[in-house]
Amino acid sequence: MEAVGLRAASGDRPLVLNSRAAVRDRIGGVERWAVEVIPRLLALRPDRYLPLAPPRRLATQAGQAWEQLALPAHAARLGAALIFYPANLAPWLWPRNVLVLHDAAVLRNTSEYTYAYRAWHARFGLAVARRALRVVTVSDFSRRELVALGRLDPDKVVVIHGGVAPRFRPDADAELAIRRLGLRRPYVLTVGTDGARKNLTALAHAAIRLREAGLELVWAGAGRRYIGSGGSVEGVHRLGYVADGDLPGLYAGARAFVLPSRYEGFGLPCLEAMACGTPVVAAARGALPETCGDAALLVDPDEPEDVARAVVDAATDEQLRVRLRAAGLRRASERTWDRTAHQIDALLMSLAGA
Repeated sequence: MEAVGLRAASGDRPLVLNSRAAVRDRIGGVERWAVEVIPRLLALRPDRYLPLAPPRRLATQAGQAWEQLALPAHAARLGAALIFYPANLAPWLWPRNVLVLHDAAVLRNTSEYTYAYRAWHARFGLAVARRALRVVTVSDFSRRELVALGRLDPDKVVVIHGGVAPRFRPDADAELAIRRLGLRRPYVLTVGTDGARKNLTALAHAAIRLREAGLELVWAGAGRRYIGSGGSVEGVHRLGYVADGDLPGLYAGARAFVLPSRYEGFGLPCLEAMACGTPVVAAARGALPETCGDAALLVDPDEPEDVARAVVDAATDEQLRVRLRAAGLRRASERTWDRTAHQIDALLMSLAGA
């Protein structure tokens, strides 16, 4: 058991922060919450918050036993007021949980996940969520989905949006990222896993149209062991997993960004692209209209020709690019991790004494 940060003052009951997701080698949307929110909570109240993390080798699947058994046992010894979990799961044995459920994808898109993963989250995960003090989710869309599909008490589900870190900005070092990743042509970027709901096959036509315009379509992302692959996309330059330090430059160097997902609980890559001054095209599905507002071109993800047309326009129409860039920068400035952390802190402190 590794304790990160300072122990709570002797007169206070600590609020434990489960940092398991924060020590994983690869950063996705769930891990991003842990990496960004936990340090900010610590900065707000170093005498009250206590992050606990397993050894790095237990950060992924092997860490389930640590999370379910060792963590609540240690929290009990500390006399913790509650435990905060930023990554979808909490232990059944601990009665005072606050957890973040990012979406209801495992309930809505059942065929995409392995049976073991689906059963664990749909049965055990939901049972824990129903008895939690509060469930935080990342959009109004996800709240509606969790209440409808997961039968969660709507009075206990709170919406707190994710944010964008300051390193995602228009002057991020695009040249360095492009050189490291071996990109040699102007490009349009998409970021995400290869699950079927990400709908990457809808970009095949866009890749052809972009190639005709002298651009290539670049895909950054890796698969997850518990998600079935949606298949390869012909004509797309696949980078695989991109190190977190290279992401801002990769966004900033793109002519446009596209996310054609049929289902997203929030769509954080859209905001990250906007913060880097990159025009965004997104599917008019899930939480993406809520996240993007009028700062992106919203398209029907089941109409590849419409997707292709919007992507080419966002990458080549200079007047449109100027408008989308300005709107995107405004939109991204409204969502910061500092704001997210303050909202989480207010929620946790209100529950700590309850």
